[in-house]
Amino acid sequence: MKDTRIPVGVVMERRALANRWQSEEWRIAEVVPWPGGGSEPRLLREDAGTAQWLWPGFEVSLFRDEAEGYYLNLSSGSPVVFVMWRLEEGRGVPKIVTVSYHEAARMLDGGEQVDNVPMGADMAGWLAAFTDEHLKPEPKKRARPPSFKGARRDG
Repeated sequence: MKDTRIPVGVVMERRALANRWQSEEWRIAEVVPWPGGGSEPRLLREDAGTAQWLWPGFEVSLFRDEAEGYYLNLSSGSPVVFVMWRLEEGRGVPKIVTVSYHEAARMLDGGEQVDNVPMGADMAGWLAAFTDEHLKPEPKKRARPPSFKGARRDG
């Protein structure tokens, strides 16, 4: 397998809230293929209650040592793309895009904001091909049941 990277853009959505503690919320709307061109965010649409911004210039990169994390994502039944993002100067700003369950979990454990969106069929096929090629499951060791530990055989 040659291609281990796919360029993508992240669409962030701001929605107005009717809430006295919080006037708006940010969320990941989608992750889209982005063949290139720029890294500055672009306003896609805006109306009274919502606005969507495209953040280009990201890559989904695959690594052999994350193959188990890819497998867990694919085997969930509904594969997703994870996006780590932060609120900066009143805007939701994506920072990292990954498809590894393990990598997303490490970011969450580190206190980061990580959300996910459904993965497209093309990306899922690409990820499955990579995972099939590189996942090397560890052989399971047969454990003796506790009832046999310490047992002696006196002929």
